[in-house]
Amino acid sequence: MGFAVVGAIFAFLSVALGAFGAHALKDRISADMLSVFHTGDQYQMYHALALLAVGILIRMGIGGRMMHISGWLFSIGIVLFSGSLYLLSTTGIKAFGPITPIGGVCFLAGWIFFIIGLV
Repeated sequence: MGFAVVGAIFAFLSVALGAFGAHALKDRISADMLSVFHTGDQYQMYHALALLAVGILIRMGIGGRMMHISGWLFSIGIVLFSGSLYLLSTTGIKAFGPITPIGGVCFLAGWIFFIIGLV
């Protein structure tokens, strides 16, 4: 399965989770936690779109190994960053909080490899 497909799946899930947050969670969690959930959803969509770009660029023969690394880092970043925010906001378990920055570092590293793959 290529990164474009993975990106499309993550984009689909982002839309579904965004709707879930807007409708099912708005009266069940605090406004602050709903904002945390929304942040996870936003970053998931941003990086789902980045994965679509990675997949397209790889199919065009652009970026090589660096673009593959970027795709993996974006994917791991979505799971760690967005996933930890979803869990933190819906469960209130603060132990998920320290996972979020690890996902953020994956996003940053993914963008660095993306840039390197383009130059």
